Amino acid sequence: MVDEDIQSEFDHAKKIVFLTGAGVSTASGIPDYRSKGGLYTNDRSNRPAEYYLSSDCLRDEPKVFYQYEKKNMYYPDAKPNVIHEKQAEFTKKKGATVVTQNIDNLYREAGTKNLVEFHGNLYNVYCQKCRKKVNYKDYLTSMYHRNCGGILRPDIVLYGEGLNPSAISQSVDAVSKADLIVIVGTSMRVYPFAGLIDYRSANAKVLAINEEALSFSFPFTMIKENAVKFFKDLKVTA
Repeated sequence: MVDEDIQSEFDHAKKIVFLTGAGVSTASGIPDYRSKGGLYTNDRSNRPAEYYLSSDCLRDEPKVFYQYEKKNMYYPDAKPNVIHEKQAEFTKKKGATVVTQNIDNLYREAGTKNLVEFHGNLYNVYCQKCRKKVNYKDYLTSMYHRNCGGILRPDIVLYGEGLNPSAISQSVDAVSKADLIVIVGTSMRVYPFAGLIDYRSANAKVLAINEEALSFSFPFTMIKENAVKFFKDLKVTA
């Protein structure tokens, strides 16, 4: 059961913001990046995974980029888990906002409102030549746009690229207005996402729900627990 005081925080909060990362989607069968056995490990050529997810790779070796994305990044059969679903419910019933680092589309599938995809979405694909949008299923069949022959790419922020200014402004606005900030499934070590917490109001309460303890220089409540269990027990009140 969720602690009564913690449940009360959710019940009485006027503006909730969830800051989430890869740990939210592991329960849906999508591996995270930085843990042991995660995606960010060197391959036999000693090139880090970050290279394959970079603008340099897309520009210089588009076929290598495409094969890596296709093999490692797409999990079209994955379904939202209770964390996605419960947070989506908060966005519908209490006007909460979700700001996520995840690019796997599961928050959208869960029907999340007020969603900011900080690093973009793998399932939004467009042609670099004519800029037209393409169904991701076509992308998984070929890296070339059948209409103009241009090279397709997912609309995600690659290493070496700047963030979407709109995503930044929406995130900062949501965090600055929140009276309850809930960190889930992220170490909050990767910038600039981690820097969003600096825009919190002095009166905002911060909760972190993670199996690994987090550390901040300001007061916060650490709930060292499996997030699936926590959100399964958490009630959403209007």
